[in-house]
Amino acid sequence: MNLRTLLPGRKAAAIVAACAATAATLAVAPATAAPMHKDLGETINGNAVNRHLIALQRIADQNGGNRATGLPGYDASVEYVAGKLRNAGFDVTTPTFDYTAWYLDAFALHVDGAPVEGDALEYSTSTPEGGLTAPLAVVPPDSTPGCEASDYDGLDVTGQVALIQRGECAFADKQRIASEQGASAAIIYNNVEGPLNGTLGGAEDAVIPTAGVSQAVGEDLAGKPGAEVHLDVQARTEEVTARNVVAQTRTGRADNVVMAGAHLDSVADGAGINDNGTGTAGLLETALKMGSTPDANNAVRFAFWGAEESGLIGSTKYVQGLNFEQQLDIAMYLNFDMIGSPNAGYFAYDGDDSDGEGAGPGPFGSAQIEKDLVEALSSTGVEVEGTDFNGRSDYSEFINVGIPAGGLFTGAEGVKTEEQAAKWGGVAGESYDPNYHTPQDDLGNVDRLALERNTKTIASVTQLYSQSTEEVNGMTRAERAQVRQQQAAFAAQSLAGAGASHADESSSAMHDHTPDRA
Repeated sequence: MNLRTLLPGRKAAAIVAACAATAATLAVAPATAAPMHKDLGETINGNAVNRHLIALQRIADQNGGNRATGLPGYDASVEYVAGKLRNAGFDVTTPTFDYTAWYLDAFALHVDGAPVEGDALEYSTSTPEGGLTAPLAVVPPDSTPGCEASDYDGLDVTGQVALIQRGECAFADKQRIASEQGASAAIIYNNVEGPLNGTLGGAEDAVIPTAGVSQAVGEDLAGKPGAEVHLDVQARTEEVTARNVVAQTRTGRADNVVMAGAHLDSVADGAGINDNGTGTAGLLETALKMGSTPDANNAVRFAFWGAEESGLIGSTKYVQGLNFEQQLDIAMYLNFDMIGSPNAGYFAYDGDDSDGEGAGPGPFGSAQIEKDLVEALSSTGVEVEGTDFNGRSDYSEFINVGIPAGGLFTGAEGVKTEEQAAKWGGVAGESYDPNYHTPQDDLGNVDRLALERNTKTIASVTQLYSQSTEEVNGMTRAERAQVRQQQAAFAAQSLAGAGASHADESSSAMHDHTPDRA
């Protein structure tokens, strides 16, 4: 893939004057491109990326089957990634953060005496020991199910278990509003095929015991108002100090940093090889191929986040720990969370909101990031679709403080359509990752072709921005050329009207008002 032609920075006033002297008769020549570099994406080898996945699987196998934050498998994952980066010469830190970890000791759900498949949402409060038994109250689904108190108009849920469809607002809001209406517990069911896994966000947000079930289970229960529900959730919390891994190149501007991240942790139920071993492996191999001292105008900062599965905690704490000037030093944030799903889709975050779904556009510059990612991924032979900035991954806090963001995604519990299967392959009617958040998210749960394509794209685009972020946080090439033409024409008019000596004086006083940022 060819990288975009890169423009030089601010010109000296003498060069502007020289251009102005000939502007009246000659077209302005294109700006000279910076030296081109070999496309970093071409150096990516899928076997090397897969080797990192093997390492993460073995770490999980040796540590209770998972790499969840707060547990030994996560600490071993931190040491693996940090060690690789240190050995490559990066400036590596492992900043700590404190949070309340949640551990589930027991879960059971029965309706009218029959067991029902489901799971407790993370940070759910516990039921009394032995569980609670109460009638089922079905909250009628609408465009914002269970998101407003008015959804309960005419429905008495006092002391009952509220059944609520997923959608539009956070799980925490749904269970809180149900509690305010008198519900003793909540069951949230998926609005797409597949099981529902998720978090209430934090211990402070949990109000009542809350379970999640699949769309099929939920729709079946919706036909059983008044059924006897027995829910047993036994959980505990613990204050934990955890670490992120942050590594930065030793070359490039430190005040215009390109930041790229992936979450390092898994859920407690499995090794998390697709979610998010794939993002971790792709980003780590990109860093190793780029090296710690690349020929770059902008420094590149690689981040591997902890406690994403507990509510984006590691990345959120990191961003909130930066002062305003430190946030300004970050030109953009690129996020890679699940890039090798076994029934893979090919998605880029919808930075310009051209799809018109869910959340609005990202901060200024996000549209350009989407464009560059789509262009790079398309060059590998696939057609790319947009995916909403729905707040479910580590870009969230970056967007909240105005940092432009983008990233790639191959799909989680969403279902592949017939049209998508026709252009991407795979199986229509099945989720992109049928093993999402399960013990089966292992080395057999990865589409290696999708992983390699996405990693090549990560490497190419990260390298591109290491040379210039101008089209993200500055002007486009066309805008810059137009400004220069206007400047040259103005200088030429001054030459014609005031004589050569005055023209020299005017041109030497000209200023290039184009952005400074590389």
